[in-house]
Amino acid sequence: MAQGRRAIIVGSGFGGLSTAIRLLSDGWQVTILEARGEVGGRASRIREGGYTFDTGPSLITMPWLFEEVFAAAGEKMADHVTLRQLQPGYRIFWTGEDRHFDFGSDQAALRAEMEKFSPEDAAQLENFLRASGDIHRKGILVSGRQNFLKLADFIKLLPTMAKLDAIRFLEGWVGKFFKEPHVQQAFGFHSLFIGGDPSRVPAIYSALAYLQIADGIWYTEGGVYSVIEAFAKIIKKGGGSILINSKVDQIIHRNGRATGVRTADGTVHDADLVIYNGDVTARDALLPDLPDVFPWRLRPLRTTMSAHMMYLGTNRKFEKLLHHTLVVGDDYHGFIKDVTRDRRIPRSNAVYIHAPSRTEPSMAPEGGDSIAILLPVPNLRSGDDWREAEPRMRDRTLAWLEDWGLPGLRESIVVERSWTPLTFRDEFLAPDGNAFAVEPSLQQSAYFRHPNRDRALAGLYYVGGGTHPGAGMPGALLTSQVTQDLIREDFRAPYTSRATGPTGNLVQP
Repeated sequence: MAQGRRAIIVGSGFGGLSTAIRLLSDGWQVTILEARGEVGGRASRIREGGYTFDTGPSLITMPWLFEEVFAAAGEKMADHVTLRQLQPGYRIFWTGEDRHFDFGSDQAALRAEMEKFSPEDAAQLENFLRASGDIHRKGILVSGRQNFLKLADFIKLLPTMAKLDAIRFLEGWVGKFFKEPHVQQAFGFHSLFIGGDPSRVPAIYSALAYLQIADGIWYTEGGVYSVIEAFAKIIKKGGGSILINSKVDQIIHRNGRATGVRTADGTVHDADLVIYNGDVTARDALLPDLPDVFPWRLRPLRTTMSAHMMYLGTNRKFEKLLHHTLVVGDDYHGFIKDVTRDRRIPRSNAVYIHAPSRTEPSMAPEGGDSIAILLPVPNLRSGDDWREAEPRMRDRTLAWLEDWGLPGLRESIVVERSWTPLTFRDEFLAPDGNAFAVEPSLQQSAYFRHPNRDRALAGLYYVGGGTHPGAGMPGALLTSQVTQDLIREDFRAPYTSRATGPTGNLVQP
């Protein structure tokens, strides 16, 4: 169908890599341009001193979506990566609370955890799963594979969402079933880690908790980056090219159609279409002479919060940590309000901790731990100077964790890396230093999210967390299918390729 046609993909995150695999299967010649020195985008990896860290996503849900991508290349996922199901998936601690909550896919065990806090809430688990399962099947599985370029398609979906009560805010929706605050938080926090305030995102995101129970929480041997490596290997096997250290500065167009890109070294890459897998809010900077066309939007897209990431290699193990652990401070709602709505340094703490050597000892030297800590923080629109704030926040967070239950954490550190909102701005080219693209609010969903196909320029498409259906690895993989379907539709008619490949001085990185 697409023999001889050339596609340029800007960015090598999960959205870009999975789209490349799909287009190669359709006969496209595909080149991926990655600004950084390794593939993966935010889903990269740090290796130092025998310690290995996934820098971005650290758990897998909806594994069948990954299998679909492998199948597009005629491959089997099991031949490339090894999945292990975690049980429990993670443990939630609250400071000042003796009880903890183990969240996993074993429903009997999950009900027992709920009974520690509220037998009445435990009795509502089946009702919650039935309702959130309906939202998943009738909402996510249907809308997640549509493009929603037309307002009419969004309007058609609304009666179903209204009937499912999926339009109301997630926090209130969870509160219909569970009354005890700890149980509410355990079933309602998930949107926070795709950039959404549970009190402001629609209840369609209740499907995040449902999927972790229904499909399980999975770990890939070698970390999530092993999937990135497998995708890159398949792309090269299929004839695609991946050029690292190739930052795109401009999308080139002629006669109303994208015709290629220009990289920072001046190289022009001709193409019949361009797919952008970067932060969608950077779109206008790449097309300064062709502003975005959104007459229907009342305000610009609101970007998500950011994150202060600490990657710590320690010379001892901290047995209190599971593979995935959440530690919530004494003001859960105030914390979320600080980092999302008020955009200020949080006055309390809530962190996610990843310690993969619990499952795979080789991720750290014997007797040590590789620990990644994610503290949600406001993005750069807060005005904070992170060159000054980073050491202060580092000491505050680690001291808090020591007081909570990790004594001696700071003195055990032998390897340390840190990411701040400045990292997301400077390395991942997110203008606001945001960690999760754009907020997943109702006003920024489906038709009102950034489209998968540009409205002002033919031949320009988008994949990744900033476009429909949204953030997270499953969302990014679904964007690749939505965009592939649009490309198939747009290039169905006979078409003669005008692309000649890279021109100018191509420097192989």
